[in-house]
Amino acid sequence: MDELIWETARTARGWLDAANGTGDAELTCRLLKLTEEAGEAAAAWIGTLGQNPRKGVTHTRDDVAAELADVVFTALVAIESLGLDARSVVSGCAAKVHARLTQDGGSA
Repeated sequence: MDELIWETARTARGWLDAANGTGDAELTCRLLKLTEEAGEAAAAWIGTLGQNPRKGVTHTRDDVAAELADVVFTALVAIESLGLDARSVVSGCAAKVHARLTQDGGSA
């Protein structure tokens, strides 16, 4: 199943490249898409808390998790769109955080 994540990120990048091109304006849109997805995660959390009195509780933690997964996947596509291998970049990030956690006693 893990391979499906990386393969789908590469496939999505190729699909977007074919549909929208690969110029700086398109890359900018792919990076901005992260902000859109993060906003949807924030809105879902607000809905989970029932923070908007007019709407009340509109979302669940599962909804928030699904929105966060959209953020993660969108980031993977953006990394691939930079011409980099998302798996390598994420693995490098995890190794960096792991090293901080094990060397500093947990301050990531």
